[in-house]
Amino acid sequence: MLKDIGLGVVGAGLGAHLLAVNQDPSSRLKVRGVYDPDPQRRGLYFAGKDMATLAQQHEVEYVAREYEELLARKDIACIAVFSPCPCHAEQIIAALDAGKHAIVTKPMAVSVAEARAIVAAADRAGRKVLVAQLMRWNRMFQKIHALFEEGTLGTLHMAEACYLHDMRGVFDVSPWRHQMPQDFMYGGVCHPVDLLRWFLGEVDEVFAYGSRAGLDPRYPADKLENFIISLKFRNGVIARILGAFDLVHPPSLWNIPFHGVGIGLYGTKASLLNNRLIRDGRESGVWKEETILPEYVFDNHAGETPSMLHHLEDCIVNDRKPLVDARGGAQIVAVCSACWDSIRSGKPVKVTREFDRVTTAVSDTEREDMG
Repeated sequence: MLKDIGLGVVGAGLGAHLLAVNQDPSSRLKVRGVYDPDPQRRGLYFAGKDMATLAQQHEVEYVAREYEELLARKDIACIAVFSPCPCHAEQIIAALDAGKHAIVTKPMAVSVAEARAIVAAADRAGRKVLVAQLMRWNRMFQKIHALFEEGTLGTLHMAEACYLHDMRGVFDVSPWRHQMPQDFMYGGVCHPVDLLRWFLGEVDEVFAYGSRAGLDPRYPADKLENFIISLKFRNGVIARILGAFDLVHPPSLWNIPFHGVGIGLYGTKASLLNNRLIRDGRESGVWKEETILPEYVFDNHAGETPSMLHHLEDCIVNDRKPLVDARGGAQIVAVCSACWDSIRSGKPVKVTREFDRVTTAVSDTEREDMG
């Protein structure tokens, strides 16, 4: 297949995942250039190989010295923003303003103001923005969603989700997370927030608590890393989220096969916890527990990333709406922002509905606030 859709990758840590698309004969995508402010940075999932080595291994044509070099290339149609979270908004907007599509690792942004500016830029440019909420392409969660769509669970009346991750080892290989530092409400809780949105739609109100254990002294002592969140969705369903990143990694809670990300769905016909489902047996007298995906094995993003990139290609080629587009990413950011407001105020907080609108404007003052 002709490799005629050029990608420019920003960030050689997480972004190293994308380079393998160059060896995918079923994809028109090709990573043509990569940029990282630290040319000696070693890919997070390619230990021992620096950016130049990775580029050569995957037949990437050039390593850019500045981000603007990628934006200026006519053979690049889409920018993949896999840089540290605080850089996302500025780099996405620059890509859109340069006429490029954009794919960005989660979170899309780290404030409502940034999300608003990205949505406005996407509207102006008429280009695609795909937020890489990778759980949408995880085989287990896709199977769960298929069961939900088929009606196996019935009508959902309650749900829960979690993301549990001892971040100390991650700090070792991506020190920006404690140096900038990463905000784990936006950068971590976004996973369970989006999983629940996939099944329940948009969130109406949240109430949140936050705490810190202080296991890793590298992370600032005044920043919170552990969260318990209650949510009420617009359809009336209530749910809860446990997001914990400052902890000794626990045993396999809920039979979670993927880095502590899990979901529980409770419907009128069945209840489900990740890979296990039990159908209502009150009428039949038979309560049978099933394993919904017996052969599932955690694959360290190796399965999710190719599926996500094929989705990106389909959106670009066939002008389809991305599964999580700029407005979807903004909704996730809005939920996380409301959680912070709740933690600070000690009260329930409504989630803004501004991203429901067809167009979203951003003022010059808000642009200045973004830096």
